Amino acid sequence: MTATLIWILVALVAIGLYLSWTAGRLDRLHARIDAARAALDAQLLRRASVAQELATSGVLDPAASIVLYEAAHAARQAEEEQREFAESELSQALRAVFAESAQVETVKEVPGGEAAIHELTEAVRRVPMARRFHNDAVGGARRLRQHRKVRWFRLAGHAPFPMAFEMDDEPPAALVDRAG
Repeated sequence: MTATLIWILVALVAIGLYLSWTAGRLDRLHARIDAARAALDAQLLRRASVAQELATSGVLDPAASIVLYEAAHAARQAEEEQREFAESELSQALRAVFAESAQVETVKEVPGGEAAIHELTEAVRRVPMARRFHNDAVGGARRLRQHRKVRWFRLAGHAPFPMAFEMDDEPPAALVDRAG
């Protein structure tokens, strides 16, 4: 009788340790999502800021400046529900303005233009990477949260179900050619 109780107690402790380890793993995944989202937000803000700065610098033609400024301003001011759409519109505006390398060369010719193009190139290059890291972390957490043990024992607590950040992040062709 005593041996049976000891084995039951050992089994319960082992199960408890396993569930605790799984909950800790899930917590670490959620922390990784938060860190990746902060990095993504920083890269999106940097891209919008550089685009807005370039639009107001006077080196682009007026139509391109207006298109770029409005898209960058909308991306910076977007509410969370509209953020993906606004960031996609900024990507489209960047592709429209910098579709040809002649526009990039025009900007490079003005004082400070080389630095502005370099900063914009870096910003549009880093956004897809930051989004990929965020979405990979979300995918890992979602897969773990779909396991029965996580659902049955409510190991996720009250954390919201993680959502991927889906947007059009294709960089302008002229900036990609320049970076390559």
